[in-house]
Amino acid sequence: MFSSIETAVGEQFKAAFRRYPTGVAIITAPGPVGLTASSVASVSADPPALSFSVMDSVSARAILGAPSFVVNLLGPGSVAVARAFAGHDGPRFTPDQGWEMLPTGEPILTGALAALRGTPLRNVPVGTSTVVVAVIDAVLGPSTDHTYTGHLVYHNRDYIETPQT
Repeated sequence: MFSSIETAVGEQFKAAFRRYPTGVAIITAPGPVGLTASSVASVSADPPALSFSVMDSVSARAILGAPSFVVNLLGPGSVAVARAFAGHDGPRFTPDQGWEMLPTGEPILTGALAALRGTPLRNVPVGTSTVVVAVIDAVLGPSTDHTYTGHLVYHNRDYIETPQT
């Protein structure tokens, strides 16, 4: 299996990333299915593309098999929905969370900072995860009445809201 050196490096790797704050998104696909991700990254502006990684779960398998999905970028006020989609038994797609369905079947979170509809370009298995590279077909939001008031980050296994400075 793994040597003690590989295990030690893996634990140090996880500890290092716990100290590194990241943005938070909910990735959704027709079904509806969804999961919380803190691995979303911009890849290219021309063509617009992003990446994210998922670990094996029922929701992840559904997203990996979907022809399209939406990456809902979360901001302040979204901690409860982020937690709900991070666990296995949290409430999902409830009316009070603010979900709407696109004509193509993907759920979109109306309170998201932005919602990016994409199609998979490549899925790359890496260890126990899969990295998804996707081309963005549409940027849905933010709405014109959305007021940007701060940040939502994932840091040290917790969601933290910070005011805009």
